[in-house]
This record gives sequence, C-alpha cells and structure tokens, in this order.
Amino acid sequence: MESLTASRGALLAVAPLADRRSTRLYLSPPLSPPSIQIRDQLYSMSSLPLKARGMRRCEASLASDYTKASEVADLDWENLGFGIVQTDSMYIAKCGQDGKFSDGELVPFGPIALNPSSGVLNYGQGLFEGLKAYRKTDDSILLFRPEENALRMRTGAERMCMPAPTVEQFVDAVKQTVLANKRWVPPTGKGSLYIRPLLMGSGAVLGLAPAPEYTFIIFVSPVGNYFKEGLAPINLIVEDRFHRATPGGTGSVKTIGNYASVLMAQKIAKEKGYSDVLYLDAVHKKYLEEVSSCNIFVVKGNVISTPAVRGTILPGITRKSIIDVALSKDFQVEERLVSVDELLEADEVFCTGTAVVVSPVGSITYQGKRIEYAGNRGVGVVSRQLYTSLTSLQMGQAEDWLGWTVQLS
Repeated sequence: MESLTASRGALLAVAPLADRRSTRLYLSPPLSPPSIQIRDQLYSMSSLPLKARGMRRCEASLASDYTKASEVADLDWENLGFGIVQTDSMYIAKCGQDGKFSDGELVPFGPIALNPSSGVLNYGQGLFEGLKAYRKTDDSILLFRPEENALRMRTGAERMCMPAPTVEQFVDAVKQTVLANKRWVPPTGKGSLYIRPLLMGSGAVLGLAPAPEYTFIIFVSPVGNYFKEGLAPINLIVEDRFHRATPGGTGSVKTIGNYASVLMAQKIAKEKGYSDVLYLDAVHKKYLEEVSSCNIFVVKGNVISTPAVRGTILPGITRKSIIDVALSKDFQVEERLVSVDELLEADEVFCTGTAVVVSPVGSITYQGKRIEYAGNRGVGVVSRQLYTSLTSLQMGQAEDWLGWTVQLS
C-alpha cells in the first residue's frame, strides 16, 4: 500500500503508570508535554496545534466514555488524499491467556507501548481489517457491512493462532470509535472515514509460539481516493517473478505479512510509472490472483469473471458486494481460474477493495506487451455502473434493499 503521510494533530505517547492505585491528574515538568490519566494508564500529550473549528478538551476519566466533539473538523476536504490524519480517539481492548477480551475503552489517539519481544514484532502475529463510514446529508453516519469484517477477522485469527473479539464486540467497538471521532467524517461526497481495526500478539515471547496476550485496537482517519487517479483508469503491470501468496500459506487472510511482501514489486512498478502490480499464481504462473491490495475482475460481454477464492486470494468484502450487485443487474458472474491470456480479449478490467471501492484499469502490461482498454475516458460502462450502484448504497443515496448499511445517529 502507499505510504501514509501524517498530518498535524495531537500525538499521545502511551507509557504505563508505575503506581496504578492513584487516580489523580499528573502534570509533567514544564519542558515536557502535559499528561492525563485515563483509568490506570498515564498518557503524555504533545502540544502540536490542530486545525479545527472546535478543539475539544481531553478529560481525565475512570470510565470508557468520551467528550462530545463538535460538528466537522476544519480540513481541506476538497484535497483529501489517502493518508493518516490524526483524529481524537482510538479503541483498545486486551485479551489474556483465558481467551476473553476485556471491555474495551476509548483513549486519546497516539502511540502505544509495546514489548520489544512481543509476538507481533518478532513473529508477525497480527491481522488488520479495513472498512469505512460515510456522512449522509442529514448528518447521520453509515457503516458498510461491519459484521463481515468481524467474521473475516475471526477467520484470520484462527489461522494465525490468535483469539478474536466476538462479532458483537467488534461491531460495537467500531460504532464507539466512529462516534467518538464523528467530526472527522468528511462532509457528504468529500470522502469517508477509514476505519482500521488491528489485532496483534502484544505479549512477550522469545521462542516461536503464540503470544500470551493480545491487543485489539481501532483507529480512524478521514480519506479521499486511494489511487491519485480517483475514478479514472489505473495502469497495472503483471508480475511473474514475485508472488503474493502460495498454496497452503496465508494469502486468504488479512495478516500483516501479506502486505510487507508485496512492497518490493510495487516499488519497482511505481518507479516505472505503473499504478500497481497484478500477481499471478505461484504454481502455474499463468492464472490471475489479485493486485497488491485489491481483487481483480475481467469483463467480456455480459460475463464478469474473477479469480475464485481458493486459499491464496483474500475474500474481499467489496468483492463479495460487487458480485451480488452485478448479479442483481443480470450480469453473469463466474468465480473460477482466470488465465492471464484472457486479459488480451477482455472488454474491461477493474479492481475492487475497501480503499479503492471500484477502480477501472486503463492498461495492463505483461511481458513487455501493453494491453489498453477503451471506454469513456478509460472508464468502462460496466465499471462505472457497478461503482455508482455500490457507492450509492454505501453513502445512503439509494435504498438499501440488501440490508448492508448500519446507521449511527
């Protein structure tokens, strides 16, 4: 994925408090940032300015409630890219060896303390999810299929020998985090609030083994388009040396290591002017798998084909949603092995993912040969139709006849 550029905001450095019995507010020496105590943790808060109409004061509290925020943060919403914007609050819950997660709490957004021998740092025992919240014209907030992310995290956790929050706790935590950061949800039509749940082995472990403790975190950031092109064609290159996943591996779960392994090929591709990389299967080296962080679809006539989920491809929630929307519009959808040769005859190609939603492909280069796809400024009719249908549901601009959205007041 593209590197995320931090913008100014309130940084919070987490450091465990030595005396956990005290509940007073501690202030640092004059040259250090002020601190606040929340439950039994001491948080140090930087004094970096935050550009906002109504900056909220961070209150010391012994409960998991949060201060009400003002309407909408003062950002340049017209030029919002896909990068990290430091918001107000994040959610944290812990899980010990009993496999049960504590009641989570909202704390100020900022760095966390992590043991250098933690499972996630030493052995990559970690998962993440991604979903979005949208602001409607009546100022209510919509989530899109959060229970699907919860279920996928539970599947991934089982593969990675990790406990996971229940679907109910996951969805409730997402709701709490979004409402605590409501002022960071972009105005209607200006973007979305990207929600990043993390599950990681935070307990100390030296030998190769599951961690003894786990941490579940959710943070958010307002975002615009993932690709700088927006709803405009991207240019892909087919990678036949590096592989994203292998049979029997972890390609079908959203574990952190899957994404670090694509950085080299992606870096090389971007240096050559391509938007991203399309990977082939590791066995035959001729069947399409997926783009670095997106699923791939090939259109020929009324038939939309996409690689079947068989253990090496992430079962994308946007992928699943696009398939259902396409079927409702009388397209024939095939989930199967899709040969790289089929790109030569395709009418359209597009990618799907939480970050990109639907991204039309303008060209694909394979072994030195460039295949270009026509359309309205490179955006095919099918790509545009499916993009419009899905985003209208996500943003509450069309009737949710599928029951996919969750409205927050």
